[in-house]
Amino acid sequence: MNPDLAQIFLQYAGIAIVAAVTLQAFLMLANSFRRRGVEVEQHRLARKVLQHRLDTALAGLRFENEKLEQVWNGYRKFEIIKKEREIEDCHSFYLAPHDGKPLPPFLPGQYLTFELKIPGHSKPVIRCYSLSDSPNHPDYYRVLIKKIPPPRDDPNGLPGRSSTFFNDVLEAGDIVDVKAPAGHFYLEQQDRPIVLIGGGIGITPVMSMLNTLCENQHNGEVWFFLGATNSSDQIMKTHLEALERAHENLHVCVCYSHPLDGDVAGRDYQQEGFVSIDLFKAKLSSSNYTFYICGPPPMMEAIVGGLYEWGVPEESVNFEAFGMATVKKAAKSKQKAKEGADAAPELEIVFDRSGKTLIWDPDAESLLDFAEDNDISIDFACRSGNCGTCLTAIKKGKTETVVVPGFAAEDGSCLTCISIPTDDLVLDA
Repeated sequence: MNPDLAQIFLQYAGIAIVAAVTLQAFLMLANSFRRRGVEVEQHRLARKVLQHRLDTALAGLRFENEKLEQVWNGYRKFEIIKKEREIEDCHSFYLAPHDGKPLPPFLPGQYLTFELKIPGHSKPVIRCYSLSDSPNHPDYYRVLIKKIPPPRDDPNGLPGRSSTFFNDVLEAGDIVDVKAPAGHFYLEQQDRPIVLIGGGIGITPVMSMLNTLCENQHNGEVWFFLGATNSSDQIMKTHLEALERAHENLHVCVCYSHPLDGDVAGRDYQQEGFVSIDLFKAKLSSSNYTFYICGPPPMMEAIVGGLYEWGVPEESVNFEAFGMATVKKAAKSKQKAKEGADAAPELEIVFDRSGKTLIWDPDAESLLDFAEDNDISIDFACRSGNCGTCLTAIKKGKTETVVVPGFAAEDGSCLTCISIPTDDLVLDA
């Protein structure tokens, strides 16, 4: 080979070798920087998660401190500062403390307990109504109350006493007695996607949750499912539509069971029929959501059971039964189911502290109603198994509930508002 060519070849080979070594060194350096970048990003995300947990803990601590400083015992007088019509026979009531002192914060989904002095009734009527707005309004509480008509199976019966009193009698400027916010059904801070489900007037606590998420700029995926009869029956329709337009992460699905002729699919509602598990499966990407449900027991029994069958963990399903009327219907259904069977033995009910021993009336809708019929006083509020006010110790015997409770009774106790006896019973009442 020509010496000059050999020299040139060696020069180029040397350059190639140097280039290869340089490239390898560069790639190793780049990989090192890339690994370092991944480590830095991992550390950044870990710090972000830690900061989020710290902020959440501090926010919870501030909430508890404010609540302890401002909460009150017993009843406190509130003025109705505004009464606003939502739909026919349904109003929002804005309440401010009559003494002008600060309001304690509450958790979205909780309720207020009212003691109402209704003309014509010798005893105060005590009822619970869910807070329907977010806790971000320190100058007022808001409740949304729909007038309850007579039962369908008794059209000549009386409408709801307290709901009629609120909608037909009370006006702005009137004073009502109110207990501090309470309840075990509420929105918890979390990073998982959320599904809120309301049926009819059951929209109230989940609307409080939705307003809170939107006002706090929650950026996770949120679905809101609502069941209504039609547009004339849908509460907060305009507000719900405005929220969906303003928040890209919010998806609203309204179901009308009986749309009006003027109701337009895609504009007024998204689905004809009822809120159902099949609808969730069609709309949601998976079952990996946290669910909050409030509505009449028939709707909730179908949905809650369906969610469990779909594989949703029990801790991801939060619900609240709604309405005393549904408790009465459930009690009647249980009684009818027992008809035709062998005659049940008479059950002896002992109210220990009251010193009364009575024979259970199978027509009674609950132990609470049975006690009231016999002039025995048991504290109560919601009458639908949600608040726990009527929790009573069982000294002997067993009970069963007529609906799924929203409040878990302690062992050895029962919620008298939704419980009936299955055995001779001794109650600490």
